[in-house]
Amino acid sequence: MRSISWPRRGILAIACLLASSRILAQGPTIPEPLRTPGQGSQSLLGPALGGMGGMGDSGPPGAADEPLSGRIGTAVPRVPATVTSPNPRQVGVPERERITTPSALPLAEVPLFGPLSVPRTGEEVGPAGGLTLDQAIERLVHENLALKARALELPQADADILTASLRANPVLYADSQLVPYGSYTKDRPGGQTQYDVNITYPLDVTHKRKARTMAAARAKNVLQAQYQDAVRIQIDNLYTAYSEFLGARETIRFADAARQGLDELLTRTRGLQEKGTRTIADVSRIEALLEASEVQLLDARETLQAARRNLGVLLNMPGGEAEALELRGTLRDAAPPPPPIDELVRMALECRPDVVAFRMGVHRAEAEVKLARANRMSDVYVLYQPYTFQDNRPTGTHSATSWALGVTVPLPVYNRNQGNIQRSHVNLTQSHVELAEREQQAANEVRQAERQYALTRAAVQRIEARLLPSATRVRDDAYKLFLRGEEDAIVYLNAQREFNEASRQYRDMLVRHRLAMLRLNTAVGQRLLP
Repeated sequence: MRSISWPRRGILAIACLLASSRILAQGPTIPEPLRTPGQGSQSLLGPALGGMGGMGDSGPPGAADEPLSGRIGTAVPRVPATVTSPNPRQVGVPERERITTPSALPLAEVPLFGPLSVPRTGEEVGPAGGLTLDQAIERLVHENLALKARALELPQADADILTASLRANPVLYADSQLVPYGSYTKDRPGGQTQYDVNITYPLDVTHKRKARTMAAARAKNVLQAQYQDAVRIQIDNLYTAYSEFLGARETIRFADAARQGLDELLTRTRGLQEKGTRTIADVSRIEALLEASEVQLLDARETLQAARRNLGVLLNMPGGEAEALELRGTLRDAAPPPPPIDELVRMALECRPDVVAFRMGVHRAEAEVKLARANRMSDVYVLYQPYTFQDNRPTGTHSATSWALGVTVPLPVYNRNQGNIQRSHVNLTQSHVELAEREQQAANEVRQAERQYALTRAAVQRIEARLLPSATRVRDDAYKLFLRGEEDAIVYLNAQREFNEASRQYRDMLVRHRLAMLRLNTAVGQRLLP
């Protein structure tokens, strides 16, 4: 029996595998394309500003499916070009949904019932070991769970840069040609059976990989600025919770001062009622007002506990630690005024993270233009065939080996990526317009925040200089007349009610002004006021 040569043995083995009813083998290791923009890839940090959305192909349409042709000789390997790229559809980072802005924490409203009175002592600043605003901000940046989740977008952006920088893979291809059914004879002659091994290597002549990497790197710059803006927004929520805490603590002092004053008044009125100078109705009216002050005090304490819990969530504190939280700070404004409005606007346009993010988006759009231009031409494929075996034994002559070299150059006759190039230019113009809009919004927010700061500062000073002294004199005069029996309880209670309203306005304005100070920091993007 004639022995079978090793090339024929290989062909027979392949034929047996193909003829089997069930084949167990490893699947192809060619990576599938990642999700292109618009296919569900999301980010907590919002869209990569300056991205082009739908322009996800690494080359002109159809280029990814063209064969790696160009072999010297009769055989042409029909291998799709997609196998030479680790990720042919991914040119940068996926488009991302807009960031979900943390919902603003509402300030606790002072109840409409119950009296308030300005304490005779100064504002309580809290215990010496209490948490200061600087310490709270430091903990927020490192421990807040929402910020931790958003920070994980940055290593994902690093992975996108790595993906974009990967080079296309070479292709190893082997084939056999002119294999006879049976064997060649003199009566049925044929060309020699030929066995080939070749390697095809793509050359990125337009530097698509470099442009793709640059687009991904600039997309990461956008994400970094967006993360910083998420920190700014979350710090603004901390400002709200911080002001709410101090306001609730001050309300407790106001309510307690009112309760103490009413308790003293009730004692004196009962003494006068025993002497016959006051009626039981006068006592009942003051008792009702004192009861309202007790309810006010209970409500203020619950508001303080709610503020503690809000701070605990923002600072990622355990429940027990949050319930015992104490702050060291004050509502009073002892800081010098901020710089002029023009200087504040200039600072905001230079350093506010959201403005910087849109500015980085313009840079990314410029990178997208370069990428679209680089994609105007497909790769050039160089083919090296180091081994070709021609089986000449059927003709009784010696077999021969040879090598070959070839190149495939796609001709950019019709498709030079014109549509995507034009779209990238429009996208760049759009990014410039969006940047101008955001700068306008930022400047308007700074002007509004500065105006609110100035108005609340003037209101606090006016209340301290005019309203409180006037309301205090009216109340004290009515109190003296009431004790001497010259006026009934209705006159005094009306004066007390007016004083309560002035105290409430003072307390509310203190909280509003403290929050206005901190909101000005948020609008500018810098810590200007303590």
